[in-house]
Amino acid sequence: MMEVAPGGDLGNDGHLFVTPTCQAMIFIPLPFVVALLLLILFVVVLRRDEEDEPNRPFLVLILLAALQSVLSGLRWGYEVQAIGVIMPVIAAMVPPLAYAGVSRLVRTSRRPLPLRIALHAVPTALILALMAVWREAIDIALVLIFVGYALAILLLMRPGADALRLAPFEGAVPAYRAIIFTAAALSLSAAVDIFVFLDFTWAHGEHALTLISVSNLAALVILGTAAAAASRSRAPAEMVETGPRPETSEDKQTIATVDALMETRKLYRDANLNLDRLARKAGIPARQISVAINRAMDKNVSQYVNDYRIGEACRLLAATQKSVTEVMFEVGFQTKSNFNREFRRVTDMTPLAWRERKGGAGGSPAS
Repeated sequence: MMEVAPGGDLGNDGHLFVTPTCQAMIFIPLPFVVALLLLILFVVVLRRDEEDEPNRPFLVLILLAALQSVLSGLRWGYEVQAIGVIMPVIAAMVPPLAYAGVSRLVRTSRRPLPLRIALHAVPTALILALMAVWREAIDIALVLIFVGYALAILLLMRPGADALRLAPFEGAVPAYRAIIFTAAALSLSAAVDIFVFLDFTWAHGEHALTLISVSNLAALVILGTAAAAASRSRAPAEMVETGPRPETSEDKQTIATVDALMETRKLYRDANLNLDRLARKAGIPARQISVAINRAMDKNVSQYVNDYRIGEACRLLAATQKSVTEVMFEVGFQTKSNFNREFRRVTDMTPLAWRERKGGAGGSPAS
C-alpha cells in the first residue's frame, strides 16, 4: 500500500514523492506466503507418493490449509468481510482430516466408510448449525473441536513410533515427530482462537491483526521445526510405561519367532516393511510384537528392524566393494538421511568411517 507523503511534495524529477505505509505490512504477505509454501508441499508429497497409494486425508488437509490461509489474508489483510461466513466451516474440517490421516497410519478402522465419514462430518455440521441459531458459540465450539482432536491424536500415539503400524519402519520416526507437531499445531490454532475471541470481547479486536500475523508466522516456524526434527541424528525416546517391566516367557517366544524370520527370510530388506506386515508374516498380533520388543530390548520395533539392517550394512561395507548407496538400498533403506542417522545410532560412526576403520574391500567406492 502506498500513500502520498505529507504536503504532497514533488521530487526532483517532477513525480510525486511517495512513501510506503507500515499499516498491515507485517501481516498481509504472510498468509499468502504460507499458502504458497503449502501448495509447494502438496506437489512434493504428491510426486513422492505417486507410485504408492497416497494418504488422501493428508493431501486434502494440505490443500484446505492453503485455502484457509488465503481466506485469512483476504479477510484480515483486505477486509473482505463476506469471507468470515465460510471461514469457521472450513476451520472445522481441519482437525477431522488430520485425525483421519493419522488413523490411516495407525490402524485399519473396522467401522464402515460411510459411518467414518459421518462421524468426522459432525464438527462441520455443528458449526453450520451454530451459524444458524447461535453465532456467539462458534468460537468456543471451534476451540473445543481443535483441542479435542489434538488430544485424540495424542491418544493414538501413546505407544510412540510403534503406533504407526501401517507406516514403513524407515519413515516411522519422522512420521511420529510430524504427527506430534500436527497435534501441537491444532493446539496452537485453538490458543490463537481463544486470544482473538478475548481480544474482540475486551478490546474490540484491537490486537486481532497482530495475533493472526503471529499465528501465520508460527505456522512457518512449525513447518521448519518439523523438517529439522525429521533430520535429527537420533530417534526420540520411546513413550513407555514407567516402573519395572520384567520380560515374560511370552516375550521371549515372540522375539524368537521374529528373530527367526529376520535371520532366515531377511524381512528387513523390504523397504516397505511395517508393523502390520511383520505381524502377518509372524502370525502374531502387532501389539504383542511391539510390547515384547519394547519390554525385553528397551527399543521400538523400527529400531529393532533397523538394527538388523545396519548389522548387514556393516558386513557389506567391510567385505564387499559395493558403494554406500548400493549397500543402503540392499539392506532396506531408501534415503541417505535415515540410513546415516540409524548407522550413527547403532555404531556411533558414519558408514564411510566404519569402512575405513574395518579396511573394507580395499578402498571401495564412497557412494
